[in-house]
Amino acid sequence: MTDQAWPWPAGAATGIGSLPGTDIAEAQRVVLGELPALPHLPELPARGPGADLIGRTAGVLVELPVELYAGRWRVAPRPGRDLRRARDLLERDLDQLAEQAEEYAGPIKVQAGGPLTLAAALELPIGGRLLRDPGAVRDLTDSLAEGLRVHVAAVARQLPHASVLLQLDEPSLPTVLAGRVPTESGLGAYRAVESVDAAALLRTVVEAVGVPTVVHCCAPDVPLELIRSTGAAAVALDLGLLTELDPLGEAIDAGLGLLAGAAPTRPPSTGPAPTSAQIADRVRQLWDRLGFPRRQLAEQVVVTPACGLAGATPEYARTVLAACRDAGRRLVED
Repeated sequence: MTDQAWPWPAGAATGIGSLPGTDIAEAQRVVLGELPALPHLPELPARGPGADLIGRTAGVLVELPVELYAGRWRVAPRPGRDLRRARDLLERDLDQLAEQAEEYAGPIKVQAGGPLTLAAALELPIGGRLLRDPGAVRDLTDSLAEGLRVHVAAVARQLPHASVLLQLDEPSLPTVLAGRVPTESGLGAYRAVESVDAAALLRTVVEAVGVPTVVHCCAPDVPLELIRSTGAAAVALDLGLLTELDPLGEAIDAGLGLLAGAAPTRPPSTGPAPTSAQIADRVRQLWDRLGFPRRQLAEQVVVTPACGLAGATPEYARTVLAACRDAGRRLVED
């Protein structure tokens, strides 16, 4: 296993991104209070269009305006009301972050959709997803890379004592690689993107932003070797969806950090929410099965919920973030 400095302190915990509710000030207070070692910029999709993953990310694209049409985001001829709303929401969030965390002096994480997931969701003006046009996908990736570079720099200016991490959300990545993104008719699917091409697209963004980048994929069959080849610092995944341990072990051994989704995003149907001891045990058991020494665990692994918490109650979201925080501290004590 490689010796290296991780872009987070030992025993860190963080959220994947989304939280319930519409009050960004309260959401930011929760994150800063419950996740002091690695807070993140909350996402509140309940605020509606422009606060969702695709619309929020589209707001940072450079020279590629988008609009809502029949409930879907598509490339637009010029900036309009929908794009202004997405950008206004993000600007408001950054202002609130600066107000509450101006003196914060540690790592902080911001999230955005990755190029493959965007290409599978955004539509061309003539119809169909951008995924159908490799040239359009490359243009989208270049626009995203420049937009996120500017966005990360803006966060760094707002929080001059902090260090920024970027998380690229790629829930559609396995589906894109497998050629399972359906066409509009539902009768067919778009052609699969080759792994080498997908890696190149992700690498374009990772290299452009110039900060440690996490690739998050809350789906089965996470392509770990592909993610490692992009220069990403870490992968974020749902431990409950792991079916094969060998690829994860190889990625960790090669130096990839792990944001381990170890806490459920919804409260159990019966019984209390998971405790910090239960969450820590789940992470330890995985690490032991992989065969790595415990001394490395708290440094290379960050404890997180399995995915975003937008569908949880505010009470459960706060409880599970606090449990993740305390689980991370327990791992330091091993």
